[in-house]
Amino acid sequence: MSPDDSSLQPDPPPPKRRGGRPRSLAADLRTATIGVRVSAAEYDLLRAKAEVMAMTPAQWLREAALTRRLPAPPVAAINREQYAELGRLAANLNQLTRLANEGQRVTIATELLGRLSSEVGRLRLGLLGAGLDGDTDRPASK
Repeated sequence: MSPDDSSLQPDPPPPKRRGGRPRSLAADLRTATIGVRVSAAEYDLLRAKAEVMAMTPAQWLREAALTRRLPAPPVAAINREQYAELGRLAANLNQLTRLANEGQRVTIATELLGRLSSEVGRLRLGLLGAGLDGDTDRPASK
C-alpha cells in the first residue's frame, strides 16, 4: 500500500443521532417550580377550565398568571389621605370660583391662601413619598 492509498479509505459513518425531541433553547427551559396548594374542589375546577382550553392544569395556570390583567395594587394610606384633602380643597376652590363667575364679590383671607399654598405643597410632597416624618402614614406637618 502506498501513502496515497490511505486517503482512498471511506469516511467513517457519522455518529448516530439521538432520537426524541430536539432540545429547547436555554432561555425557554423551565427550571423553576412554584408549589401551589389547592383544595380538591379548586383542583377539579382548575382541571375543568384547563380541559376546556385543551391544556394541562399547569399550562392553564401559567397562561392565566402571565397574560391576564391583575387588579390594581392597593393605594397607600398617605395617598388616600392626600386624595381626601385634595377633594376638600377642590370643593372650596370650586365654590369660590362659582361665586366669582356669577359676579359676586369674593374675598379670600390671606391666611386661607397661605394654607392653600402650604397644603398644595404638602400634597405634592406626600404623593412623591417625601416630606414625611418617621411615621409613614402621617404627613410631617399638619
